[in-house]
Amino acid sequence: MAAAAARRGRLGQEGRASLCSFLLGASVAALPLVLGSSPSLLAAPGLRGRLALALHVAGVNAALLLIYPRPLYKIAVRACFLGFAFGCGLLLSAGRSAWRHFGWYMCSLSLFHYSEYLVTAINNPRSLSLDSFLLNHSFEYNLAALSSWVEFTLEKLFFPELKQITWLSTVGLLMVIFGDCLRKAAMLTAGSNFNHIVQNEKSDTHTLVTSGVYGWFRHPSYVGWFYWSIGTQVLLCNPICVVGYALASWRFFRERIEEEEITLIHFFGEEYLEYKRKVPSGLPFIKGVKLEL
Repeated sequence: MAAAAARRGRLGQEGRASLCSFLLGASVAALPLVLGSSPSLLAAPGLRGRLALALHVAGVNAALLLIYPRPLYKIAVRACFLGFAFGCGLLLSAGRSAWRHFGWYMCSLSLFHYSEYLVTAINNPRSLSLDSFLLNHSFEYNLAALSSWVEFTLEKLFFPELKQITWLSTVGLLMVIFGDCLRKAAMLTAGSNFNHIVQNEKSDTHTLVTSGVYGWFRHPSYVGWFYWSIGTQVLLCNPICVVGYALASWRFFRERIEEEEITLIHFFGEEYLEYKRKVPSGLPFIKGVKLEL
């Protein structure tokens, strides 16, 4: 019992370190107040702005090195990086910069990844690790992100008017907010039953969750992630990546759901099959594994 209490305290420390570091990184958004400059600092930083950004990064990193021992520093530096990206997104979003919508995207992307770690720290600290940030999710995921940045940049250079469709970017932002909120609601509802990795062995505490958002969809976290990912590309007005993300995400979640449902049927048998008959998967044209006892 004492060991378990110590473990909970250590994991609590990890969560607190990540939150403090995220906020510390996000404090870059306050630089215009310190400098007495325009809120759209990143749109045209100038020498003074660039120097302020460099000093902020160096100062924050030095503070993290001094405050946290190496295990916690690995967490802190990732959370701080995401906070910095969030703060930079806020700066880009300010004013009427041509990069305004990309600022919305930066805020959405960084908050998604940080909140994955934070909710895991709250919900299921035993499974908490550096992988909980999902920053190294997969090569394909990183390639998709890079592709969207390349498309946005090229289209902004050759078709700048395409990136100024505010109503469409607003629709994308609403999709992002809906998707992320649904995913986090699913994680919080599932509690310790939620894990980023499909489990092959049933733990003593593993129960079938059918309440809350799980009463709407069998896989609400996947539904949320699906619409969040497409929403990021609608937000950026990336027509090629909208189609690419939709197809790639649909295929990924179809395979993931079939794999997961085989395990869930093995764990819960007829109880899960009955739940599967009553509640849809939530994703278009995905019915899940075709398997009966």
